Formats: sequence, structure tokens, C-alpha cells
Amino acid sequence: MTDHGPTREELPLPDYDHLPITGLGHRIRSLDLDQLRVVIEYEETHARRVPALQVLQTRASELEAGAEPSGGDPSALAPELSPAPSAGSPVSPATAPGPDIPPTESDEAKPPMRG
Repeated sequence: MTDHGPTREELPLPDYDHLPITGLGHRIRSLDLDQLRVVIEYEETHARRVPALQVLQTRASELEAGAEPSGGDPSALAPELSPAPSAGSPVSPATAPGPDIPPTESDEAKPPMRG
């Protein structure tokens, strides 16, 4: 570690800087207390986001009280980081709507729309 806290390369979550706060709690559940302390120190010396620190410190308290890290790989692809869907439209001539339906007599009797 450096005098300015851990570097991004030292984090147990390689994509930490890109994690939304809403997904942070799930991603840190597999970290042990030492790994979590590295993330806390990184947050304190870099972004200092209060909501992130609250999530991290709450989890640290749980681990200190005897909670166990959950299984899983903290660097695994998370839903918030999943690839974007492929481009293109599922519409094809086979699935396109049919030709326009001509107006009926009741449609012709309606007053014209003004706009």
C-alpha cells in the first residue's frame, strides 16, 4: 500500500470504482474482514462517498460480530455490469404488422381532429 491508501490494483474487487452503491452490498458479502478493510481504506482515501462507507462499515461490523463471508467470487460478472443486449430489431417482415386498415363509416362520421 502507498501513503495515500491502497491503489485500485490492490482492491479485492477489481471493478470497485464502477460499482453502483445499490449493488455494493451484494458484491462485498464474499469478502473477509481484511479484504473489506482494504476497500474501506480505499474509499476513505479516494472518493469518500458517505453511502458507500455506510454499506462497507455496516458489513465490517457484521463480520466483527461473527458473520461469515458468503461463497462466490467477488470479481465475477455482476448483473449491473452485464453486457448490453445486441443491437438490432426483432421486427422482420414476418412479424411486422399488417397493412393499414381502411377507415370505416363510423370513422368518417367523426369530426376531424384539430391540433
